[in-house]
Amino acid sequence: MGFRSILSKPFAKYIVGQQKKWSMDAVNTQNKILKSIVEKARHTQFGEDHGFDQISNYEDFKKAVPIVDYEGLKYYIEKIKQGEKDVLWPGLPAYFAKTSGTTSGTKYIPITKDSIPNHINSARNALLTYVHNSGKSIFLDKKLIFLSGSPILTQTSGIHTGRLSGIVNHHVPGYLRSNQMPSYETNCMEDWEAKVDQIVEETLNEDMSLISGIPPWVQMYFDRITEKTGKAIKDVFPNFSLFVYGGVNFEPYKAKLFDSIGKKIDSVETYPASEGFIAYQDTLDEKGLLLLIDSGIFFEFVPADEYFNENPTRLSIGEVELGVNYALIINSNAGLWGYSIGDTIQFVSKDPYRILVTGRIKHFISAFGEHVIGQEVEKAMNHAVSLHPETELIEFTVAPQVTPESGLPRHQWLIEFNQLPQDMEAFRSVLDQKLTELNSYYDDLITGNILEKLEIVPLKKNAFIDYMKSQGKLGGQNKVPRLSNDRKIADDLIKLRLTQ
Repeated sequence: MGFRSILSKPFAKYIVGQQKKWSMDAVNTQNKILKSIVEKARHTQFGEDHGFDQISNYEDFKKAVPIVDYEGLKYYIEKIKQGEKDVLWPGLPAYFAKTSGTTSGTKYIPITKDSIPNHINSARNALLTYVHNSGKSIFLDKKLIFLSGSPILTQTSGIHTGRLSGIVNHHVPGYLRSNQMPSYETNCMEDWEAKVDQIVEETLNEDMSLISGIPPWVQMYFDRITEKTGKAIKDVFPNFSLFVYGGVNFEPYKAKLFDSIGKKIDSVETYPASEGFIAYQDTLDEKGLLLLIDSGIFFEFVPADEYFNENPTRLSIGEVELGVNYALIINSNAGLWGYSIGDTIQFVSKDPYRILVTGRIKHFISAFGEHVIGQEVEKAMNHAVSLHPETELIEFTVAPQVTPESGLPRHQWLIEFNQLPQDMEAFRSVLDQKLTELNSYYDDLITGNILEKLEIVPLKKNAFIDYMKSQGKLGGQNKVPRLSNDRKIADDLIKLRLTQ
């Protein structure tokens, strides 16, 4: 065993011990976070505009600070971009994490010196928690790969600006840098396909033990390796033992990914976002991700069915219920206040607080009043695949078809298969039946002959890669929305299908 694997175990034990302390005292921990961040931001422009000096508890805070999305904070962020200090948080941010918004164009999310540990230490602690729970640490002595965006940063009024994954790359601990892949030069490549090819060249003869990234892009990396070698990943990297992922629900990709690997390996799920590292998997076998309530973020939760109300209910950690779909709101030492990150979550445990990510608050289908959400279409797909195990799924998205050429309106599922179901009609029926079980409104529309059963549109190989390429969003942290209430994505995918 090398020094990394040896030293990691006592450190992992300490981290998990600390984790248990704060996770079992959630309400007090969160109250301390709220008090701390409000006090530190009292004399910022935002703090003075919103009477932070008059806030003494959560009820005061709710009255003073509205729920906003990026547009609601843009006025303040533009001031920071012009070089103004003490706007949302004391001083200037250390970084801007640049992201592509669907409604706001490019977003500039501040990362401060105070919030950097949330991103860096949380990623480290996710691995250390796995080390403690599994007893496995030898993987730390071998090569590790993080499929991420370019670490090249630009300047915005003196503030380093780039993709979150690129920013984080600058903070990889020194003890991991010597076994981190790919090379810095390769990581800086902007063309994702060329970058993946170069990563393949650099890693083929290395002793890879950990691979991390968003599942569809890791799958692309695996496919290129298999095309080049004719071998399963386990035969190319015999010591590959841990897959770390986040950003999307793993289940739709799981069968294909493990088939490419050629064996089952351990995995660790994380929930990082540009706005903050929210949660990670803290057990080997229990459901849900541990909410990181002691990492500079005060969380609020809005029942998803109230989100678009004028005055929705706002709850703190001690007021949530299991199984309810909540929009996630954060207030943080990055200077984000009442900020809706756009995700919906459900609690599956309150002892400690563990969550599932259920979708995006604005990603739903309700063209006919059904309000189908991401969690429901993913559950329906997972069920259908489980009953048709020969099926290998690559990617899918769902859209309404309001004006079909014939028949009733319906939901249209655009699916890229690696292996088609043997009986497509049976697969379609199972998929539709499961969705009626999961969503009573959809069931009413089907039984009332307002909608007909869903339609499956099989797509050609690499359809989603071609689509993301056409949008300039291939690779990195980008992902295709699981569903949408309009036909923009669906029509673009069908257009690519017809023209190529």
